Amino acid sequence: RDDKFKVDIGLSAAKELIMRENVDILMGTINSGLTLAISDLCEKEKIPFLVTFAKSEKITGEKGNRYVFSMNENTAMAGKAGAAGLAKKPYKKYWIAGDDYEYGHAIADSVWNHLKTLRPDVELLGQSWWKVGEPDFTPYITAMLSAKPDAVIIATGGAGCVPFLKASAATGFNKSVPFYMHTATEMSTLAPLGLTAPEGVLGTSNYFYYYPDTPENKAFVKEFKDAYGRPPKVGALYGYITANFIAKAYEKAGEINTEKFINALEGMSIESPIGELTVRAFDHQVMFPMFMGTTKKVEGYDYLIATDIVTIPGKDVMPSIEEIKKARGVK
Repeated sequence: RDDKFKVDIGLSAAKELIMRENVDILMGTINSGLTLAISDLCEKEKIPFLVTFAKSEKITGEKGNRYVFSMNENTAMAGKAGAAGLAKKPYKKYWIAGDDYEYGHAIADSVWNHLKTLRPDVELLGQSWWKVGEPDFTPYITAMLSAKPDAVIIATGGAGCVPFLKASAATGFNKSVPFYMHTATEMSTLAPLGLTAPEGVLGTSNYFYYYPDTPENKAFVKEFKDAYGRPPKVGALYGYITANFIAKAYEKAGEINTEKFINALEGMSIESPIGELTVRAFDHQVMFPMFMGTTKKVEGYDYLIATDIVTIPGKDVMPSIEEIKKARGVK
C-alpha cells in the first residue's frame, strides 16, 4: 500500500490490511508520525509491526509496546553518532534547521542534546523549520548564513534530503558553513545529484555498499546486483535483515502464532552484511552500528560517496534501558 506520506491514508490502509486482509504482520512506513499511529493500532489489534524506515526514537522508546519493532536505526542512535562527530570539531555556535514534523524535531533534539552533554560550551543561535515538501530553501539558507553560525545541523529526512543538498550546492551553502545531516552520505541521497552534490557534508548511515569491505558485504552486493542490476541502498539492507529476522523467528516459534513469534524475536541475533545484529529484548530495537563519513568526489564513481568513514558500534549509540524506562515513565 502507498501511504503517500499521509497519516490518515496510511492508517486507513493499515486498518484495511488488518481487518479485511487478516495479515499476520505489518512492515514498512517512512513517516514517523504515521508509524506511531500504526504502532498504537497494532498494539490494540495485537499485530506485530516491523518498522523498516521511520526513525523517531519514540517508536521503541517513549511510545514503545510489545507489538512494535524497529528494524533500522532511530533518532537517538543517529543523534549520539552525529554528536560524537560534531563534538570533535572546533564549532561552537550552531543553527538548527529542518522539516517541521516528528522526525525533523526528533533528530534535531537528539543531536543537540547529546552534543550539549559532550560539549557544554556549544551555543544554539536559532532554529528554522520548513513544511515537509518545501520547494524553495533559499530564504532559509539566507537567514542561516546571516546569523553567522560556525556550523548547522540539518534535520531533514525522506524526500527532503535530495532537494536540500541540491539547494546547498546551488547556493554555495556548503562552502559557506559546514553542516551535518543524518543520511546525507547515503546513496539514495547522493546518487540522484550525480557529481553536482555538495562536498564536505558530514553524515551518518547504517549502510554503504562499498563499506564495510568484508566478504559478507561483498556477497550481499553481488547477489543484489545480479538480481536488480544496481548496487543496494540502505533500504535494501533493512528489507533483507527484516526478512531474515521474520523467517528465523517463525522457525523458532514453530507455528504461525503472534505471541510465540514476538517471544522468539526478542533478543534474537542474525548475521548480516554489516556484522551480527541483535533485537534488544527490552525495547525491540535492532542494535545497528553507525557509519559516519564526509561527502566527496572519488574517481570511479559518477556520484559522491562517503569518505573517511568511522564505525561507531551499536552498543555505543543505543539509548540505555534506563533512558527508555524514564521516557516511558516506568521504574
